[in-house]
Amino acid sequence: MIRGAIFDMDGTLLDSSPWWDKAPADWLKSVGKEARPELAEAIFPLTLPQAADYMIAEYGLRQTPQELMDGVNAVMEGFYLHNVPLKPGVRELLDALDARGVPMAVASVTDRRLVEAALARHGVLGRFRSLVTTDEAGAGKQEPSVYLLAAERIGSAPDETLVFEDALHALRTAKRAGFRTVGVCDVNSLKQQEALAAEAEFYLRDFSDCSAILAAIGR
Repeated sequence: MIRGAIFDMDGTLLDSSPWWDKAPADWLKSVGKEARPELAEAIFPLTLPQAADYMIAEYGLRQTPQELMDGVNAVMEGFYLHNVPLKPGVRELLDALDARGVPMAVASVTDRRLVEAALARHGVLGRFRSLVTTDEAGAGKQEPSVYLLAAERIGSAPDETLVFEDALHALRTAKRAGFRTVGVCDVNSLKQQEALAAEAEFYLRDFSDCSAILAAIGR
């Protein structure tokens, strides 16, 4: 029985990966630095504080981690408020889960203010009983804390909770913690798709057909 669902946000609910690729490079340019081609891939599995530490070390920045995070979040805020779209089919899946009485949460590495702004703009914020960030959980997605806290808040045990993730390292973390997993294809993780599909209980190239997931809920 599935009694809950937890969604990653960026690359899963939102088609935001291109914007996250762009924001750190845009911020670096604003302080007179040119981003190297490998930046986006290097920081993809990191939380924002970890990415800030990485960028400061790699680019010899004088800014503090908080100044860097504030700068990147300021760039992203505009994107979230005006540009970043929901992935096609997400709204319909959320509606279907809600109709079946499945409580939902978001588990994200993104700043809570930006999570709320993006989901509110698309009119789906109210679908989620809880929003949990890795900052609140005290660990990135290399640890299961954010998923466990989200599951606790929606009242479902890991083995009866679906975790939707586009990142292989995050999906593996959720799986090791006993969650049922849904791999979601995203442009930022194309190299991981074969492994993601192999690791996940369910795999979605897109959200156009979620019939197997809805059948597993059985209500």
